[in-house]
Amino acid sequence: MLIPIWASAQLIDYPVLGGELSNSAASSVDDIDEVMPRMEALGLNTVLVPAYWELMEPVEGHFDFTLIDRTIEAARRERLRVIFLWFGTWKNSMSCYAPAWFKQDVKRFPRAMTAEGKPLEIASCFSDNVLQADLKAFSALMRHIADRDPGREVVIMMQIENKIGMLESARDHSPLAEKVYREERWAERYGTDEYADEKFMAQGYARFVEQLARAAREIHDIPLYVNAAMNSRGRKPGEYPSAGPLAHLADIWKKEAPSVDILAPDIYDTGFKSWAGQYAMPARPQDGGKVKNRLFIPESRCCENSGVRALYSFGEHQALGFAPFAIDGSVWPEGGAMLVRLGRHDYLLAGSGVVVDFKTSTEKRQERREELGEDGFAETGSASASPAPRFTGTRLGLLSVDEVAIDAQGRMQFLRRHNGDQTHQGRHARIGVDEWKILHIRLYEY
Repeated sequence: MLIPIWASAQLIDYPVLGGELSNSAASSVDDIDEVMPRMEALGLNTVLVPAYWELMEPVEGHFDFTLIDRTIEAARRERLRVIFLWFGTWKNSMSCYAPAWFKQDVKRFPRAMTAEGKPLEIASCFSDNVLQADLKAFSALMRHIADRDPGREVVIMMQIENKIGMLESARDHSPLAEKVYREERWAERYGTDEYADEKFMAQGYARFVEQLARAAREIHDIPLYVNAAMNSRGRKPGEYPSAGPLAHLADIWKKEAPSVDILAPDIYDTGFKSWAGQYAMPARPQDGGKVKNRLFIPESRCCENSGVRALYSFGEHQALGFAPFAIDGSVWPEGGAMLVRLGRHDYLLAGSGVVVDFKTSTEKRQERREELGEDGFAETGSASASPAPRFTGTRLGLLSVDEVAIDAQGRMQFLRRHNGDQTHQGRHARIGVDEWKILHIRLYEY
């Protein structure tokens, strides 16, 4: 039996039997044409597909919707629905999908900072310039989708940003953030520990997202959701993407971002039933008898248990939908490669099975190593560590990582953009085992 599901003004009259593509799987038209028929053959009814800000607005104010159009066309041809994932200002905390013109202008688009003054590759949610740039791009995307699919036959939902949250620090200590922190007398009202800091950031992030959600509602009223990385394994705020739409922050997110329909968990850890239960929030008197949050799982580990987890989610919680991540497939053993320097911030990496990161000499001297878990965040909560010294100098970031081919004349030909999980959210370039590739890597300093 199909379960009618209300989310926003539009009725979704079937459970979303979805699959989320890996982060770089839709960065070229050839990849889209190849992957969508495979998704239909798997028996899915919906595919979750990234929408990349950096590829959509490579030049400020000039939009290219080629990948969006190809995704809609391919999905319509295969009789699939699409949920677009807006990889805008933040993806897994980092601002790795912001366009090059945004990344390089750190004065206009300021970064979050640690208490020690270390700049992070995380745009500050307290910057109006950051908000307006993202809002302009996201609004343009919503208008384009409304034009290409006015009847909502293909694009049925939108995810705003991806796994928003702070890393390395529980809150932003940049000048803009500190100004808001003082004006709202946060320390006097709520205290100064990392959990009070997390609530401060949750309010800031939710207010930012509300601006995008409200604009989307006015342009094209389809269900909207935000997703969260779990606060698991005893980790403290700053060791996971803290302040995102987590269950323990749901009241803040619901208050500050009322135009968002759903807070959605990305479940990779053990304890699936417990995580799912935290996001299936039933009606309460203080919510006016309305369901506080409908369970929707847009990402879960793609494994042998995916089928039974989907059945549990639909049967126990009448979930809106379930989608294993990287359903298009990924493999990872070992190998070797060659790194060729073309210029000061310009490299070619050719080979197989390698991970390469880039740091300035001053950053290298000041770095702190930590063991990372499978989700890319801290493996376990840290014991009380000594305070870090004041950060000095600059850092290197990935401006772009493109997979290329070399033609007979020795010219580079673009194949696809690597980002997100393929670069650990802008931390390094990598080539998987048995994936012989050439990557063109451009860096920038901030």
